[in-house]
Amino acid sequence: MSKSTKSETGPNPFSELTKMFEQFKVPGVDMSALADARRKDIDALVEANKTAYEGMQALASKQAEMLQQAMEGIKTAAGSMGADPAKQAELARHACEKTLADMKELAEIARKSQADAMASITQRATQNMQEIKKMMQPK
Repeated sequence: MSKSTKSETGPNPFSELTKMFEQFKVPGVDMSALADARRKDIDALVEANKTAYEGMQALASKQAEMLQQAMEGIKTAAGSMGADPAKQAELARHACEKTLADMKELAEIARKSQADAMASITQRATQNMQEIKKMMQPK
């Protein structure tokens, strides 16, 4: 992210925050680095939220697809109402198997979305610990 006062989404609050921190000279504390670390924290949260949102979109899209397939299955089953009981039992068994497979797929989409979102937060937490260790070292 550039140090300008504008970003794609509007004014950049971190450039103002950096300027404010730099006004307060505390011996041994790099205020610019502190402000930059907080900006990176926010960036990691934004990335995690973006990943979670994309996961929810994928989940909703898959659910809509599943609903459409279910409606087509109901339409097909309704057309064969006069068919023999063995065929109806087969349709019911197939519907149950499809439902279980769909539930498994939805759970996998949700799991992957959560894992991806947590990965960016975990990565930033690791970076945070390294930054804190670096700040704590005597100069």
